[in-house]
Amino acid sequence: MARVKILKSPDELTGDARRIAEKIVDTRKSLEGPFSVWMHAPEWAERVAQLGTLVRFEGTLDKRIRTLAALVVGRHFQAQYVWGIQGVIGADRGIPRSTIDAIRDDRSDGIPAEDLQIIDFARQLCGKNRVDEPLAQAVLARLGADQYVQLTTCIGYYAMLAMTVNGAELPPNPKHEALKV
Repeated sequence: MARVKILKSPDELTGDARRIAEKIVDTRKSLEGPFSVWMHAPEWAERVAQLGTLVRFEGTLDKRIRTLAALVVGRHFQAQYVWGIQGVIGADRGIPRSTIDAIRDDRSDGIPAEDLQIIDFARQLCGKNRVDEPLAQAVLARLGADQYVQLTTCIGYYAMLAMTVNGAELPPNPKHEALKV
């Protein structure tokens, strides 16, 4: 059970909070997930929505790479909501089920080398708070400085989402795969 009331509709809010919620619903179709929690701090919700738009939909970093990173973050923090929605997005973006299962099970076998490089980068950053120099240099050479920074920011963004849903004990969407924790 969630620790704070889950706000699912702009109709539950008034004033600026309602305006912000309506704007979020216009761009995201709902207040689902962490936004149902962030609406308790509407200004934060509005600003996070702007960052989320940049991280999720804009920028030059390949969306598939973003999703691999988000899956690792969801798994690392055992963030049920993040894991569940990213599994759906991952399937839509052509990430093989075997790769999603390997991330879920904290394995590396059977993952294509290009995907494993991103997964290992995210795992190291989440698990050790740093990335080993050879891997960092390989990812930097592959992506360039701009996309390297986008990748690290993407990982940080999804960590923020994970902390929000975990701190609030937001239940996962029952339609999505749940992590076994």
